[in-house]
Amino acid sequence: MIIKNYLTHYKLKSLVKIGFFTRNGGKSKGENYSLNCSLNKKDTRKNINKNIKTCLKSLDIEKKIILINQIHSNKIIKINKNNSDKKFQGDGLITNDKNFALGILTADCCPIFIFEKSNKYICALHSGWKGALKNISAKGINYFVKQKIDKKNIIVLIGPCLGFKNFEVSKDFKKKFINKNKKYSIFFKYKNLNKDIFNLRGLINYQFKELGIKNLYNVDKDTYAHDDMFFSHRRESKKLKNTGRMINIIAFND
Repeated sequence: MIIKNYLTHYKLKSLVKIGFFTRNGGKSKGENYSLNCSLNKKDTRKNINKNIKTCLKSLDIEKKIILINQIHSNKIIKINKNNSDKKFQGDGLITNDKNFALGILTADCCPIFIFEKSNKYICALHSGWKGALKNISAKGINYFVKQKIDKKNIIVLIGPCLGFKNFEVSKDFKKKFINKNKKYSIFFKYKNLNKDIFNLRGLINYQFKELGIKNLYNVDKDTYAHDDMFFSHRRESKKLKNTGRMINIIAFND
């Protein structure tokens, strides 16, 4: 149900509680089996609420979880006690309030967690190709820098996403990135006259490194390649109308 041991090696457990969850271990049925955490036409709010509670319980989190209506942008919302009941659109959440957990839903896009050693802020980002093109990663790091947090104390953890060999794109898609930054060409590999493949994880790592982030870690798993473990919009939308979503959670460890 939860991908474990990514924090053990990095000795970060004292700072935060983090969970990158799989598609298994929940109450949903059929196309949404079983730990789907996003409402769609073939699942119920009751199932989803139970699934999210299961995830929180597995991390021993009793805090209110904040989710956001994800729109493939680079918009990041700061959450506090005054706005925690509002509905927001965007693709990032940040808080210094220890009463909240932050959640991101994914099914090929990349979940990213940012936190820091003084344990003042946590941030959750959702980055698909549009988020990477708009460099939501830079926007997240810049928020920490504005709080006068030294980059050497910032930690980034990048979760499961669509893998390089399975991210087939058009030549026009590639042009969007090259027009943005010619250096991005290294994250594309020729496949045939009409298609290339795209390294989303590689690009996101590059963007963080360009920002001077040294404490950068990956849970390098391909959501497309493991149908028994992950929902994948690219894989499942070929034959199913509904695609479930995994949840990814971060909270302060106190």
